[in-house]
Amino acid sequence: NIKLFCFLIENIYKIMYYIIGVDSVDWLDIKEFIKDSIKYILFVLTIIIIAVYVIGFNQVIGSSMNPTLNNNDVLILDKLVYRLKNIKRYDIVAINDEQSKYIVKRVIGLPNDKVVFKDNILYINDEKITEDYKIGTTEDLEVIVPKDMYFVLGDNRENSSDSRDKKIGFIKKENILGKIRIKLWPFNKFKIY
Repeated sequence: NIKLFCFLIENIYKIMYYIIGVDSVDWLDIKEFIKDSIKYILFVLTIIIIAVYVIGFNQVIGSSMNPTLNNNDVLILDKLVYRLKNIKRYDIVAINDEQSKYIVKRVIGLPNDKVVFKDNILYINDEKITEDYKIGTTEDLEVIVPKDMYFVLGDNRENSSDSRDKKIGFIKKENILGKIRIKLWPFNKFKIY
């Protein structure tokens, strides 16, 4: 083991001499190099952690969120907010549905809410709600949102696969990836939510 260690040190010195032109090894320079390398590694790890656990990017596919969001809009997603706070009614959220698709919808019904559409008017827990963000009409329906589930809709009610669709249905909290915070693209329609 000692012979191997000596061999490695001697060869590292030779490599430094021939390639870099170093006549003697300055251990202080090596320490400085290691310190700088650790700083860069920590910076890269911080960026990776932020990208995986704190923020994300989503792209709107389709017109189900018109007029609020349009096809190909690029959004910044806050992945941390719902680990610290409860999901709120009217939040625009990114969802990982059961079919491995990422969809963007608006939260309408919270757990245990009674959601009713009658004559294209929304009632939540028997209170009439004004929806100034939606387009289109909604067929009459009445649902009770199960515990730990959410009822979500697209703003373009006539062109949206959402909780009214049996393929999607109610959304589990763990399937909500986060809250849409910023419309980043197109730049001329930049908006903070």
